Formats: sequence, structure tokens, C-alpha cells
Amino acid sequence: MRPLPLLLLCTLTATQAAQATPAQDLVTAARSQIGITLHYDPSYQRLAYPNGDVPLERGVCTDVIIRAYRQLGIDLQKKVHEDMRANWRAYPHPAQWKLKRPDTNIDHRRAPNLATFFQRHGTTIAPAKDPQRFAPGDLVVWELPYGLPHIGIVADRKSPAGTPLVIHNIGSGTKMEDVLFAFKITGHYRYAPPAR
Repeated sequence: MRPLPLLLLCTLTATQAAQATPAQDLVTAARSQIGITLHYDPSYQRLAYPNGDVPLERGVCTDVIIRAYRQLGIDLQKKVHEDMRANWRAYPHPAQWKLKRPDTNIDHRRAPNLATFFQRHGTTIAPAKDPQRFAPGDLVVWELPYGLPHIGIVADRKSPAGTPLVIHNIGSGTKMEDVLFAFKITGHYRYAPPAR
């Protein structure tokens, strides 16, 4: 009689695996950072390349995205660097960044660069205020007060009002919050990782 629970467990695991999608995997990877990344730290740091990262307990909004995709085998540090190297003029270069060439330490950690990369290599969706237009795993870019850019991942959970929650780091570590329509949306993208 012991094989029955094992068979049931295998069936449940197979069913869960069949229901998992690349977008769901991305959300799960982003959610795994909650309670781990506790601080917001925008300081410039020298990173290994490829697969370089700041200490896991700290980071910025882009690090949530980078770490989630890395868990699925996609290194945005490398992908953004290679795309910027080949298409320098396609990317924004505000004067305050003082860049004359790609920098593997910081380029992928800037929200405007990630937005440009997703626009070039993913699917762009026109920004809208309709919560039905946002699916789990979507990437949203906002303009915060004073023109500051911000990026997050749409979660698979919703607020009581039906608005999708967002996984992001806006100042006190990675959190899942009801902020989708709290700021002006400037970009909405889908960049699906390969099926696993």
C-alpha cells in the first residue's frame, strides 16, 4: 500500500510541471528574492563578467529582473552588454552617466537600458490602465517623481480590487506590492525565457 502515496506525489509533481510556464517560472524566481534582498543600494560596483552580481541582500529595481532571469538561464548582463556593444546608438546615454562605451559593471543595472533591450528583443505592449492587459511575468517600466525610471515584474497575484501586484525594489528590498498604477507607466514588455 506504500506505493500509492508515491504514485500520487509523482502525479501531482507532473501536473504542477505541466502547468508551469516560462512566465510563471519568472514570477517564481522574482518572488524568491523577497525576504532575501533587504536593502536598496544603487552604488557603482565592479562586477564579474559574465554572471556578475552585487551581494544578494542588496540591489536596485533592475537587480530583481536580472536575478529572476538568471535563475532561468538568461544572463541579462551579457545580453545587454553585447547588444549595446553592437548597437550603441540604440541605447540612451544621458549626460550624467558620462559613458563613451559599454560598461559591464553598470549598463544592465539601469532601467532605461533594460527597457531598450526588452523593446528591441521582446514584445512591446502599449501602456494602458486596464489591469486585464497585464499578465504574470510582464515587465513594467515607470517614471517616478522627478523623472526617475523604475522597473518591476508583474506577479501572479492580485489586489482585492483586481489589480495585478508587482515584484520590485523601490527602496527597501524586494517586495510584492500593489503599485502597478501608482506611477506613470512608460513601458510594458514581454521577454519570455525559453521553456524548461
